[in-house]
Amino acid sequence: MNIDTFIYLDMVHKHSNRLPAITEKLCFGTPAFYVSGKLFARLKEDGNTLVIHTTEREKWMNAKPGTFFITEHYKNYSYMLINLKKVTSGDLKKLLNEAWRNRAPKRLIEGLNSNSSKRD
Repeated sequence: MNIDTFIYLDMVHKHSNRLPAITEKLCFGTPAFYVSGKLFARLKEDGNTLVIHTTEREKWMNAKPGTFFITEHYKNYSYMLINLKKVTSGDLKKLLNEAWRNRAPKRLIEGLNSNSSKRD
């Protein structure tokens, strides 16, 4: 791993640490993020690309094709690739939140929603 990989991994941690019930373990030898046992994001072997679950990949890929893309392997899956060298912090945060919500059980999402409404 190069130094950039650690910086990118730190970015992912920063934006995902506030989400409940996240576990981190290896997937294909790289750090991966799970909620209730379901994968929602993982670092690719190149250390510069994040695989992320999304239901809106066409929207993202059309908006910023150099940042968001897929390979043939991901064509039939609800995942997209993110070029971590190019993604903005705001986009990464939105996508990690979306990926978590896509994969989390309803009880966790409802708990997160009720906690945030108590703070408002």
